[in-house]
Amino acid sequence: LPIMLKDKINEDFKAAFKEKKEGELSVLKNLKAALLNKEKEKQFQASKAGEDIAQAVLADDDIIAVISAEVKKLRDAIALFEQGGRADLVAQNKGEIEVLLRYLPAQLSEDEIKKLVAGAIAQAGAATIKDMGKVMAILMPKIKGRADSGLAGKLVKEALG
Repeated sequence: LPIMLKDKINEDFKAAFKEKKEGELSVLKNLKAALLNKEKEKQFQASKAGEDIAQAVLADDDIIAVISAEVKKLRDAIALFEQGGRADLVAQNKGEIEVLLRYLPAQLSEDEIKKLVAGAIAQAGAATIKDMGKVMAILMPKIKGRADSGLAGKLVKEALG
């Protein structure tokens, strides 16, 4: 049986607790809280739909989506901290991102994203920036959890601009 992502996170949380890795522990606590919120949301949706809430557990895809959202929040914060000259917080957030990236699929390089962007543009028959929505609709499922969507959007704009 493959180890579920949630089990891996829980095992790493226990290890970080035993080894007193404060930074890692804090990141994993926040992640576990975000996952719990997502699971409760899923159970609420299931109960509203009259489904069995015991079946409303997070799949690895759901967990990857939560982790990706957390990484995005941290990257957005880094940009603000850089503007504010807070190198300490920039470093802290970069460290938190490193911990979270361990649970995501291998990240794509900028060149790999550019190739996927070119393929999506060709597939959509896109010619102008007005076609960006079509291109992103094709591109996003291919990069989900494997690349920063902000960077992908910027590369699509450059390619169509």
